[in-house]
Amino acid sequence: MSKFLYLISPEIITNHKIFLKKLELIFTSNIIKFFQLRIKNQKRKKIILLGKKIKRLTRKYKVNFIINDDPYIAKIINADGCHLGQQDMSIKFAKKILKKNSIIGITCHNSKMLASNAFANKASYVAFGAFYPTKTKKVKYRAKLSLIKWAKKNINKPIIAIGGINQKNYLKILNAGADYIACSACIWKSNMKNPLTAVKMFKK
Repeated sequence: MSKFLYLISPEIITNHKIFLKKLELIFTSNIIKFFQLRIKNQKRKKIILLGKKIKRLTRKYKVNFIINDDPYIAKIINADGCHLGQQDMSIKFAKKILKKNSIIGITCHNSKMLASNAFANKASYVAFGAFYPTKTKKVKYRAKLSLIKWAKKNINKPIIAIGGINQKNYLKILNAGADYIACSACIWKSNMKNPLTAVKMFKK
């Protein structure tokens, strides 16, 4: 089975030891292509400490390790790259901080223009969304499946779809042409006791 999931961490991780055990369990599914550490309102020291431990797991399971928002943390941890929102620093500046060939992904919301700009600035991938209602974050932009189809024809970069994607609707996203689907709440906030069970419900 090919790797097609882009897993995003919870915003709050209280117990690092338990989280790392769950994360390794999820990685054994062998369908996680990217893992993004997206912690909010936490001291950088704690993020870096956790990030270094996560890095060992991502290397073991050959998962691309991405840091949200902060290329400086990505550099310290020696992560594979970072993900930038439209309010974060420019791709050009991030490239100066990170090592050569680092992955730099860009949030493009529901905009063809933002995607075209990301392509022109040599982003590693473009991320569109939200496609469905989500409890993970407040939705300002709603994207349509037609945007994925447009990007597939016009943007020669991997396409990541995000926002409310779960085990019930993900096939529509993949069938529209997305290369990867980004998930968070449907894994971490799943009613299932074992997060690996939630992940295995995604079958390509």
